[in-house]
Order: sequence, then C-alpha cells, then structure tokens
Amino acid sequence: MKAIITTGYGSPEVFKLDQVAKPSPKQNEILVRIHASSVTKADTMMRTGKPYIGRLFLGISKPKHQIWGTGFAGVVVAIGSQVKKFKTGDNVFGESIASFGTYAQFVAIPEDGILAHIPKSISYEEAAGMCDGGITSLNFLCNIGNIYPGQKVLINGASGSLGAAAIQIAKHYGAIVTAVCSTANIAMVNSLGADTVIDYTKADFTQNKNSYDLIYDTVGTRSFAACKDALTENGCYASPVLGMSLLGDMVLTSLFGNKKAKFSATGSLPKEEIKRLMRVLLELIEAGDFKPPIDRSYKLEQVVEAHTYIDKGHKKGNVVLKPFALV
Repeated sequence: MKAIITTGYGSPEVFKLDQVAKPSPKQNEILVRIHASSVTKADTMMRTGKPYIGRLFLGISKPKHQIWGTGFAGVVVAIGSQVKKFKTGDNVFGESIASFGTYAQFVAIPEDGILAHIPKSISYEEAAGMCDGGITSLNFLCNIGNIYPGQKVLINGASGSLGAAAIQIAKHYGAIVTAVCSTANIAMVNSLGADTVIDYTKADFTQNKNSYDLIYDTVGTRSFAACKDALTENGCYASPVLGMSLLGDMVLTSLFGNKKAKFSATGSLPKEEIKRLMRVLLELIEAGDFKPPIDRSYKLEQVVEAHTYIDKGHKKGNVVLKPFALV
C-alpha cells in the first residue's frame, strides 16, 4: 500500500511517499480502507519535535512511529475472528492514538479502540477530522471549563479545527460565545453561531477587563498573564498548547488566586473517557448541533503541501488527506 514515511523531525520535507506492507488485522482488529485522514495543527507541531519534552513520547532522535497520523475515516474491508461490533462494508471513523499510521491507504484498529460508525449525515472528510476538533474541544469546554448556560466563553483561534468545533459545542450548551479570528474568517465563525466576533488584527480582546468566565486559547498565542485581566473573578484560561510559561502558570494558580490556568492532553485521557466524549459528539451530530467544517483536501502524495499550508496559520476548520484520490 501507499503510505507517508516520516524520516525525522523538522520541516514538512521530512515526509516521503513509499510502498509498505498492508497491515493484516489481528483477531480483535478491523482493517479500514482509509478514504480520508486528518492533518492537524498537533501533527505539524509534533513533526517539528518541539518542545523537546514531547520526544519522550514520540521518540528521542526520530519519531518511533514510521507512519504519521491519527484521525481517519473509511470502510471496513476485513475483520479479525473475534470482532463482533463491526462487519465488512461498515463506514467507520476514529483515532489511532497508540500506534498512529493513518497517513496511509489502510490501517488496522482494535475493535475496542476509539472507533465508531459514521453518522449518515457526515462525509468521510468530515468524519476524519471530527475527533481532533470535536473531542478535544468537548474535553476543554466540559471537563475543564465546566460549561453552563450563560457562561461567557471566549475562543481564541476560532476558525481552526478546535475553534470551529468549540463554537458549536459552546452554543449547544447555552454559552455566550465570543470568537477571535482574522478578518478573512469573520463570516465563517458567524455562520457557526458566535454571538460576538473580534478581529484580532483590529482589536485586542485582552483589553476587555473582567469579561470572560472561560478563555479557550486553541492556538496558544496569548499567555495566561496576558489574558488574566480579561477573566472574571473566578475565570479560567485553558489551552491545549503546553509550554514552560503555561506549565508555570498552572502550578502557581493551583496554589494562589481564584483565576486558573489549565492544560489537558486529550489524547492521553483514559480510553473510556475519550470514547464517552465521542458518544457525546455523536449525540450533538444527531441533534444537528455539530458539523465539522472542511477547509482543504489533499491527495496522500501532497502531504508536504498540507503541512506547509497549516504551518501558515490560516486554516479554516479541518484539512484532510485522501489516500485513494486519483492522481
């Protein structure tokens, strides 16, 4: 099968297309023919190998997973002898967090892994990126932010995968949403339901004193220190982008003051918690309250272009690879 091999850490040029053996499903696994795989901001950050602490999990000198990628959507083409919940021909999506391997034409996934049937209202492309944006933002808004009706939530980086998901999720739970994005993305975030939009090229939300109960910085571009005065008395700043500054702020705010700085690595949550969040996300889809926006689709061979585009920082929703797209 075709797959993208990771040769080391660095620029998008560390990726190369290669022919590798197609995986065979074990007794408890299904084999998925991938129709779309997600390319995320997290992927591009991990590709650089920075911050270096991440290499303790990814590989010290080079990535330990030869084939990159976690999010996928496709059709089941084979099942192991012990598989009961899925059959060949099923349309499925999920995350291959433990072994990666989704920048490829096929992937083998355990039946009890982060895996579900694709709702009929969702395409392969939409399903492929659903876990990254949807599950991560559910974790931050519900588990960390304790979202509630009327809560004043600001989402920085509102037009990306996490931000676009967060707007829809926050509105589902009745929050009052302020979305921060560039001029070019105002129409998009408005269409997702934001109550107020701030164009960061024209205004600085951190100057809005005592305004937000929760600041969800999806892109990690504003520090807790910068956002502190914009938080209400018991407000919370939360970001999935961990650096030394946020780590220090988490320690200090856990000991002193009412305003808190928080981080969570959603992918490292217990598997059953991630699966619970996936079920909640599916309920939102069935209710018509969540639909992952797609920015661009690339052929598998164009993975360098996909990463280069995301590195520019102007992504709108999800970016996907299509391993079986015609060349």
